[in-house]
Amino acid sequence: MNKQLSVGLAVLALAASLTACGGGTGTTTTTTPAAPPATESPTATTTEITTATASETAMVDLKVASSSKGDIVVDGKGMSVYYFTKDVKDSGKSNCTGDCLVAWPPVISATDTPKVEGVTGTVGTIDTPDGKKQVTVNGMPVYLWEKDKAPGDVTGQGVGNVWYLVAPDGEMIK
Repeated sequence: MNKQLSVGLAVLALAASLTACGGGTGTTTTTTPAAPPATESPTATTTEITTATASETAMVDLKVASSSKGDIVVDGKGMSVYYFTKDVKDSGKSNCTGDCLVAWPPVISATDTPKVEGVTGTVGTIDTPDGKKQVTVNGMPVYLWEKDKAPGDVTGQGVGNVWYLVAPDGEMIK
């Protein structure tokens, strides 16, 4: 009987430790603890969950990163950001349409005031035809390049002599 009780308590302890370590997704799960054996008194357990760092970092629209071309502006996932020289500064619109937007998707923000880290150029947004907020730097819309596959890629630099990386101060890197 004692052996069965020991095995049962060991399984309960393992289940409790797995439950305590199972968080980390940013969601809170409430569990009801198993009833303690008659010889033990019930105890309260408090679990503290911290989600700020991961979710706040993911919400950055633009930040600065080092690349083979020097310090550049990247999106929240670390992908290089580009200007299209056919756009007109402060026009409030993008001249990249149709198939252009497939190859060069706009950098989108959830708000009118994009969150930035290290970018000193003036950051804002313009409305896209489908109602989204495209991020701008110094009055120029910014884009990603479909052929950049990983953070640090800068394969869009100079494409067609019209696509150029964005410097942290908002200048075009040529």
